Amino acid sequence: MAGALEGKVAVITGSGRGIGRGMALLFAQEGAKVVVVDPGVNVDGTGTDSGPADQVVDEIKTGSGEAAPCYESVTSVAGGEKIVQTALDAFGRLDVLVNNAGILRDRMIFNMSEEEWDAVIAVHLRGHYCCTKPASIVFRQQRSGRIINFTSVSGLIGIAGQANYGAAKSGVAGFTRVVARDLGRYGVTCNAISPGAATRMTATVADAARVRNAQAGVQRPPPQTGAAARDPELVAPMAAYLASDDAWNINGYIFGVAGTSVSVLHHPNAFRTLWKPGMWTVDELIEQVPSQLMQGIPNPAPPPPDLEVPGRPAQAGDGAAATARSSS
Repeated sequence: MAGALEGKVAVITGSGRGIGRGMALLFAQEGAKVVVVDPGVNVDGTGTDSGPADQVVDEIKTGSGEAAPCYESVTSVAGGEKIVQTALDAFGRLDVLVNNAGILRDRMIFNMSEEEWDAVIAVHLRGHYCCTKPASIVFRQQRSGRIINFTSVSGLIGIAGQANYGAAKSGVAGFTRVVARDLGRYGVTCNAISPGAATRMTATVADAARVRNAQAGVQRPPPQTGAAARDPELVAPMAAYLASDDAWNINGYIFGVAGTSVSVLHHPNAFRTLWKPGMWTVDELIEQVPSQLMQGIPNPAPPPPDLEVPGRPAQAGDGAAATARSSS
C-alpha cells in the first residue's frame, strides 16, 4: 500500500535531531523523498556539525528510502534559496516545506542582550521567511504545495525568560495566517504546529527556573503524563497529515500536538466585549474593565502579596504589615 506522501519531495529544516528527525523518518516511511536540513549547531546556535544530518540520511536510506543532506543555515536569503535548490537538484521537484529549525537563548528581558535577541529572531522568524519565500515561488508556479511552520506555547501564551523566542514564535503564527491567504488561491496550504515534546531545547529550561515561575504564579500548560507523553516522534504524524493531499482544504490554522493529543487552536477573536454609544471616558473604563471586561480572567504573573502595588485593593492585615515595614 502506498504511503500518504508517496512521490512527494519534502524539505525539513532542523531535522538532524528531535522533532525534525522524527518527521524526516516518518515522511520517508510514508513515501516522501526528504532533504534533511541541519547545520548541526548547538542549542544556542553556535558551532556546526554535519553529523546529525548525515546520520538521519543514512537511517532513511537504510530503510530503503531516499534522502539528501543539506547543511545550510536558514538565517540568510541565500541559505534559504540553496535549501530549496537542494531539493530541486536532488529530486527534481519540491512539494512540502517544513520550517522546524530553532535555537534558544533564554534570558529575562531586563538581562537580554541585543545579540541574544537577534540570534533567536534570525533563526525562527527570519528563517521561516528565508525558506518560505523561494519555496512559495516553486509552489505558485506548480499550483500545489504544503508549508508547515512551527510556533510555540511561548509565542501563543507566554513563558517567562523567552521574550526573543516568544516574539519570534508569535510572529510565526501571524506569518502562517497571512501566507495561507497569499497562497491559498494557488492550491497551496500553510499551517502551523505548536508542539509539546521533550527535546534538547526543552532540556535547557532549568528546574530552578520552573520553580521560580511557579512561585511567581507564572502559568504554564499542564504536562501530559505517561512515559512517552513527550516523545518528539509523536509530533510527526500530524505534520505528515498536513503535508498530504488529504489536507488540501486545511489552510491557515495552528494545531497543538503534544503526546497523543491533537488540537486545533482557536484564532484570537474577541472573547468578551464592552460597548457604548460614543467615546469611553477613562473613569468609565476604571469602573467597567475590572468588573465586566476582565472579570474572572487571571493575571498570568501577578506580583507577590507582600509587594506594595499602587492601585491594588488593601487586603485584611495589610495595614499592620505596612506599619511593620515602615517602622523597621
